[in-house]
Amino acid sequence: MSSSVQACIEAKFVTKSYGKTVALDDVSFSIPCGERYALLGPNGAGKSTTLKLLVGLLKPDTGTIRISGYEPFSSDAKSILGYLPEDATPYRTLSVRENLEYIAALRGVKDVREATERFLDDLSLREYERAKVGKLSRGNMQKLAIALALIHKPRIVLLDEPLNYLDIPTQERVFKMLKSLDSTQIVSTHIMSIATRLTEKVIMISRGRIVWNGTIDTLKSLEQGEEPIESVVARLMTNAG
Repeated sequence: MSSSVQACIEAKFVTKSYGKTVALDDVSFSIPCGERYALLGPNGAGKSTTLKLLVGLLKPDTGTIRISGYEPFSSDAKSILGYLPEDATPYRTLSVRENLEYIAALRGVKDVREATERFLDDLSLREYERAKVGKLSRGNMQKLAIALALIHKPRIVLLDEPLNYLDIPTQERVFKMLKSLDSTQIVSTHIMSIATRLTEKVIMISRGRIVWNGTIDTLKSLEQGEEPIESVVARLMTNAG
C-alpha cells in the first residue's frame, strides 16, 4: 500500500491465545480508509477474535493494532467504530424503540428521533417498536443489532456474520444499506457469496493465520476451468494448512 493512502485499520504481528489454544498467530494487515474487505474463513479460524481485538474487547498478547491511528480501546477509536458481534443481543428488557433511542443518545446522535424512525422503517421494525427485545424472533433481534451498530453513522464498520438469521428480503435490504454507507468496512463471513456482494477485497484466514489477501477479481482469476470461486477458496485454505 502506498504511504500516501491513509490506513483506517492496521494490525501488525498480532498474536492471541486462549490458554494453550492459539487463536491468532502473527497476523498483519492494513486496510485503507474507504475500502470494504471481507474477513473470510471457516468456523474457528479466528475471525471473531480478530474483530474483538479491533474494537478493543480483547487485547493482543503481542503486536499492535490501530484504528485511524488510535488504540482500539480508546474513546477516540470507539467514537468512530460501529460493531456487530456474532449472535448480538441488544438490551432484552428494553423495547426495540428504547434500544434505538438509548444507543443513539449514548453515541451522541444529534437527532435521536430521526435516527430511530429511519431505522424502524429501513429494517421493517416498525410493527415491533414497542415489543421487548426478549420477545423478538432471532431474525428481528439481528435486524435491531444491525441498526444499533450503524445508528451513529460510524466511519469504520466491523460486522461479524451480519446476515445470520435474516430472511432473503431482509438480506437484500441489508446489502443495499451497507453498500450505501460512506465507511471503511470489514465483514466477517464464511460464505463466499456474501463476500462477493458486499466487498471488493478479501483477507482469508485459516487456523489463526492469514493465508491470502487480495481482490476478489484476483481470486476469481485463480479459477481452473469451470472451478467455482468457492473451490478456489477451499484449495487455498487446504494448501495453507
